[in-house]
Amino acid sequence: MFKEQAIEKLNKELKEFKSTDNKAKAVKTAVADTLKNFCEQDDEFAQAVVQNDKTLSDCCTNIMKGVGNCISDLDTYKKAVKFYFSTADIKFKMEIDLCGNIDSAEKSGKIINLSLNDLFD
Repeated sequence: MFKEQAIEKLNKELKEFKSTDNKAKAVKTAVADTLKNFCEQDDEFAQAVVQNDKTLSDCCTNIMKGVGNCISDLDTYKKAVKFYFSTADIKFKMEIDLCGNIDSAEKSGKIINLSLNDLFD
């Protein structure tokens, strides 16, 4: 129910982005896309985005506050999620596919799973 409204809100705020912070501008599209993806995944998160007076501009400015020359994608998205839903967190999982350029039907190798969360604990 709230998913469509949240995505519409984020799309509108992306078009009307107001922050003058260059760092916030640099991450606005990636943050908006990721937040829309999270709204698709969870209606309660989407509801928080819809019913919150905070904007995407506020979110991106908040994320980049105090950041030096770089920030990881994971930290960026964690801050974005917490901006709208303070108790929320994200899980990040990466997989290495040793035969990535071979059709999946032809693969005989194994996939090695790596969770970046293990590295940050």
